[in-house]
Amino acid sequence: MSLPAPSRRVRLTVALGGLGLVLLALVDVVAASNVVAGLEGQRGDVAVPTWLFLLTGGAVIAASAMLSMLMTDRQFVGSYHTWSKRPIVPYSDTVLAAVGAAGAVLSALALVLVVYTGFTGPPFGSASFAVLFVFVGIRSGLTMVAYLVGNPWPTINPWRRVAERLPNGFVEYPDVGQWPAVAALLALIWVEVIAPVTEAPAVLAWGVLGYSLYTLAGAVLFSPETWFRHADPLSLWFRFYGAVGPLQRGEEGWSLRLPGARLGESELLADRSGVAFVVLLVWELTFSGLVVTSPGVSTVESLVEAGVPPLAAYLLLLVAGYGLFLGLYRLASRLARRRAETYLSVRTLGLRFAPPLLAIAAGYHLAHYFNFFIALSPSLWTAVTNPLSPPAPPAFTQVVLPAWVDLLEVAFVLAGHVLAVWVAHATSFDLFPGRLQAIRSQIPFVAVMVLYTMISLWLLSMPTVELPYVQA
Repeated sequence: MSLPAPSRRVRLTVALGGLGLVLLALVDVVAASNVVAGLEGQRGDVAVPTWLFLLTGGAVIAASAMLSMLMTDRQFVGSYHTWSKRPIVPYSDTVLAAVGAAGAVLSALALVLVVYTGFTGPPFGSASFAVLFVFVGIRSGLTMVAYLVGNPWPTINPWRRVAERLPNGFVEYPDVGQWPAVAALLALIWVEVIAPVTEAPAVLAWGVLGYSLYTLAGAVLFSPETWFRHADPLSLWFRFYGAVGPLQRGEEGWSLRLPGARLGESELLADRSGVAFVVLLVWELTFSGLVVTSPGVSTVESLVEAGVPPLAAYLLLLVAGYGLFLGLYRLASRLARRRAETYLSVRTLGLRFAPPLLAIAAGYHLAHYFNFFIALSPSLWTAVTNPLSPPAPPAFTQVVLPAWVDLLEVAFVLAGHVLAVWVAHATSFDLFPGRLQAIRSQIPFVAVMVLYTMISLWLLSMPTVELPYVQA
């Protein structure tokens, strides 16, 4: 005798929760990204066979997809993405200008301090305002604000405020979409790995100066509106991460929406370059974990033994892995079109199903940087309160976190994937009139998400090691 739908849903929900609890119970300590390893020197291991750890994680995502597919009430599915409370923070042009001016002044001051203290401050990253502010404050903390709350970058972007006050718009932006931002972010990821930016503040200061000249030149040449909309990697970084957050800014003010609700909107991505940037956000965190674990180190050493220069070996691994991730996503788009038997193009499906990957990227980022941010918050506070006359390095302390906090890293990865599965489910029901057609279209994308999950958990299960051929 078959169970009624509500009973099946309850059982699947219980099973999903049970699998998640089992996975969390199995984990001991997990690995960190290269930035985290550089500042904390964290190591880790998993207390159970790796295959069981990965299988359980993949099963959680697959079970969440099955549960989502049982939700076929279009009104219920649509209500998640249309619900909002607005405007919760109305504003006038005067208030907006005042907030923007304050944000611009503070961010410009912080930028100057990063460069100045990078050259004149303590020569070690763990006691440097420049390193702590950039990596603890911006790379981890401000990015978490973007996807947990809302995108703060338009208000505090210091380079845009400068560019808007300079003559600009001398050349029309070419029809290249957001590919310049993709290339620039790849370059930043590579530099973060090969250069001692977390250990030598002066190197970071030179990098910030170089980036400032690059982005100001682009904004002056093409106009700030065009440059920061299409080509500046930091602006796209925060805009896409901010799309996950519950606070969304509109013409009348900030509105409150459910997490990830905006990811189902069709206008979020305009072309394939936007898809490529979203996939890169997923890959860069995977790459950050890969290069500080034994598989990544072995790959780099093998490339060097084959005659590839060490720095080029890291670049080749970065680009090749990104190409693999991008290829897997495009393959899923083709398979989805075939399975759904739809007139919609592969390009259209790729554009609509890519935004859910931002939830995965947010989960990855939170897993990599939450413990790191909490542990180094006292050091960041010490640096911020004494940027020009920092105390001796022993004053920069770290919070000793309880062992159970490490379990949150796996929970964050799984939460991001579960949210991505749900958004993909809602997207399919928005695209296709038939329920079976909508469900069939999701399967290739869910398969890719399961693969991304297992790769991420595999890297989290390994202890970190030193990067070869990279000198401080």
